[in-house]
Amino acid sequence: MVHATHVPGLVAVVTVSLVTLAIGIWGLRISRTTSDFFVASRTVGPRLNASAIGGEYLSAASFLGIAGLLLVGGADMLWYPVGWTAGYLVLLVLVAAPLRRSGAYTLPDFAQARLSSKAVRTACSVLVVAIGWLYLIPQFEGAGFTLRAAIGAPEWAGPVVVAAVVLANVSSGGMRSVTFVQAFQYWLKLTAILFPAAVLVIVWLGDGRPTSPTTGDGWSVPVASGGAGLYATYSLILALFLGTMGLPHVVVRFYTNPDGRGARRTTVAVLALLGLFYLWPPVYAALGRVYGGRILAEGRHNVLVLELPRAMLDGLGAELLTGLVTAGAFAAFLSTSSGLAIAVSGVISQDVTGRWLGGFGESRGVAAFRLAAVVSVGVPLAVALVAQNIGVAESVGLAFAVAASTFGPLLVLGIWWRGLTAAGALAGLAAGGLGAGGAAVLSIAGVSPTGWGGALLSQPAAWSVPLAVVVMVSVSRLTAHRAPAHAQQFLVRLHTPEWLDLPTR
Repeated sequence: MVHATHVPGLVAVVTVSLVTLAIGIWGLRISRTTSDFFVASRTVGPRLNASAIGGEYLSAASFLGIAGLLLVGGADMLWYPVGWTAGYLVLLVLVAAPLRRSGAYTLPDFAQARLSSKAVRTACSVLVVAIGWLYLIPQFEGAGFTLRAAIGAPEWAGPVVVAAVVLANVSSGGMRSVTFVQAFQYWLKLTAILFPAAVLVIVWLGDGRPTSPTTGDGWSVPVASGGAGLYATYSLILALFLGTMGLPHVVVRFYTNPDGRGARRTTVAVLALLGLFYLWPPVYAALGRVYGGRILAEGRHNVLVLELPRAMLDGLGAELLTGLVTAGAFAAFLSTSSGLAIAVSGVISQDVTGRWLGGFGESRGVAAFRLAAVVSVGVPLAVALVAQNIGVAESVGLAFAVAASTFGPLLVLGIWWRGLTAAGALAGLAAGGLGAGGAAVLSIAGVSPTGWGGALLSQPAAWSVPLAVVVMVSVSRLTAHRAPAHAQQFLVRLHTPEWLDLPTR
């Protein structure tokens, strides 16, 4: 039987799920071709695309994890939202427009077109799937503890509901359908975090502006002091700044823009939308230091955003605000999971299920994509149901480290250096992927040594990114005679504005 205090949360979850499915079903009416499913036929304008990117990028780690990390770790954890936003500035300067001009559908498509190597394509496909699944697992886990905190549901219910809704949406309309879903969910998430924060600040002002009785030394210090702590901070910054450009579900959205100029305008708009959202999690963390003593004492910092309204208010007002933030959190799981499922499904359908079904005519291409969607959602769902108590923001941070150590160097060197060879790319991907990926697997498995060992394992980017770059460049120079003959021509295509191709009048 549903408790009365759970009704607003239950209504929020059901409403968000039904609206998401309704928009997805509407998108099915205009999704017909393989291009619709993969890249929305490259017709998404900058404003819509920016909202959709904001929707899929603001994951469980953004909506729930940042406030919890700030509550526990203090100002040093502000590097998470700063890095996640600044990553788009790096992407804008180095990658966005050239990547769109490549004409690729996926990262493996780009790698094969640039290096003419099926081996590099296969390695990229494996990495896309690995990063996508590493990012999906915390989304499913976050859905589990959100439903448990909001409506008292069992731990497995959240992952199953999110997986079912995402699979229905992705399978029905692909990228074209999901674009509208994610754009709607960005604005829902912004409303769901902004309005309750404003109300809670008013409550705090009405209480006489009390201060935190539990603020410890160093809580307001933005950079950890000395040794392993300082290393971990700068390694995290490197992972977040460079990891954004290597995230498959982020990169694939730039293929949906009509041209390179649209990709740049999209990126600028995304910076504004993310900056607006990330103003608010620190507000929850600051109020949590004052009113969230029980939440902190019980080690439930991941649900601070969900439980703070009940800690500061009583009665119907508290339950309505809880319902609203629950709706935002659930939208975060759905939108990010949808983007990841699209990216992983696109790769699996091209390299696995498409071959099983014997080619890529329109009907077979759509069927291969839908079969791949089942695999892309089902595997991380199974892992999330078995492996619990994985830190949401920490797991996402590891996904960024893997992306920064693999696709980051590949994209930058592939776009800006004609000397990159297939052998160099493979060696660099192996070095960065095995280094950062191995650290991620050990961390998720619970291996956590103290001191420098723990810092190197939990934040590998500071050594895995330079390792990947050095290996990629060194092996490319040693195999310079095997550089693709079309490399110079391909780079000219990447860096030539589209308007130069128009006839002069």
